[in-house]
Amino acid sequence: MSNRPPRIAPSADVDESAVIGDGSSIWHLVQVRDKVAMGQNCIIGRGAYIGSGVVMGDNCKVQNYALVYEPATLGDGVFIGPAVVLTNDQFPRSVNPDGTLKSASDWDAVGVTIKDGASIGARAVCVAPVTIGAWALVAAGAVVTKDVPDFALVAGVPARRIRWVGKAGLPLEDIGNHQFRCPESQKIYTEISSDQLIEESDK
Repeated sequence: MSNRPPRIAPSADVDESAVIGDGSSIWHLVQVRDKVAMGQNCIIGRGAYIGSGVVMGDNCKVQNYALVYEPATLGDGVFIGPAVVLTNDQFPRSVNPDGTLKSASDWDAVGVTIKDGASIGARAVCVAPVTIGAWALVAAGAVVTKDVPDFALVAGVPARRIRWVGKAGLPLEDIGNHQFRCPESQKIYTEISSDQLIEESDK
């Protein structure tokens, strides 16, 4: 917990209705839209965009020029790399069939949900609606078009699971019998199915 008031750079544009948690830092040229709810100790890097009503947990990092469009939801400890895009429109159009400019009432925003501890690598795109599981890792440049399981490492276009990762973020070592070990913490994880891995302490 932090008692330090948020630090907001003079060039940042933060709507007066946004709630910024103690200890958070909003850097240069950031735009934080109306009704954003940001937790404590978050860091929002230069030029990032946080859309209307976005909800962020504690200890999140959003790196330079990332675009977090509403209605995204980020859990605690989420990392968003530089120039990441979280989309919000499944069928984007600038105009209606009659050629008139679309307004906010002409489409329904859909969001990306990112669970606790997950990380999205630089320039990755998450195409809403999609959920990124807890402690998952999306590789740089990936395009995510379907839900990502907890602890999954996904890469490619479209993104597919290529490994499992632990809470330390490192690829897990396969030690046989559907068990995997973190090379840093030595914690053991068990593969329940091709899309489900659990930490031993969670069994």
